[in-house]
Amino acid sequence: MKTSNNKILVTGGATGIGLGLTERFIQDGNTVIICGRRAAALEEAVKKFPSVITKVCDLAQEADRTELYNWIKEEHSDLNVLVNNAGIQNWMNVANEDFYEKASNEVAINVMAPMHLTNLFLNLPKLDTIINVTSGLAFVPLSKVPVYCGTKAFMRSFTLSLRHSLKDSHVEVIEMIPPALNTDLGAVGLHNDFPPVSDFVASVFEQMKEGKTELTFGTSADRAEANNETITEYFNRMNP
Repeated sequence: MKTSNNKILVTGGATGIGLGLTERFIQDGNTVIICGRRAAALEEAVKKFPSVITKVCDLAQEADRTELYNWIKEEHSDLNVLVNNAGIQNWMNVANEDFYEKASNEVAINVMAPMHLTNLFLNLPKLDTIINVTSGLAFVPLSKVPVYCGTKAFMRSFTLSLRHSLKDSHVEVIEMIPPALNTDLGAVGLHNDFPPVSDFVASVFEQMKEGKTELTFGTSADRAEANNETITEYFNRMNP
């Protein structure tokens, strides 16, 4: 992927990894559009990066996803990069009373949204790159976030199939595989002791410049290359 002179949509681009990607894309001379559920978070992003274009959108809702695509088609038809980054992480147990409600919302945002947007945005004539943000937890689950891990494993599988399906087209499919980073994913303060987003972003951009399509960092590199024996070792370490 060329890392400059693109028009890019980053879903969930106002916080966490999405905001880190937004900052770097802007620094590298791209036009960046971000969407998210919270208008206040989008407004804060604009204060930091005045050139960013924003769109309030609840990706859990099919109608909002369709409206987002139609807006892009009408107002930004030259968009060429889709970054499926938006995601939520619920720390919960399957026995919890509200488990199904939370799980349904998690699946809607982490799975249904990127699948639907991918299908829609492939109709854009200029689209040449799809980036799916998965997780090291796609390979080895953390039992405290059971649905999140399942959604990322799905997206890992979907991305592999998507890349194969589009191999004879002009669309490149890239997977970003972050480990735990210092973001508010799951809850504020849960990940304070993990590496900063900026380190992850710097690493994956170097990998993109090298032409790689599976971008890892830190422990996600080990997990992406794990076999059954090492997966069991990781699982036991992560789930004592």
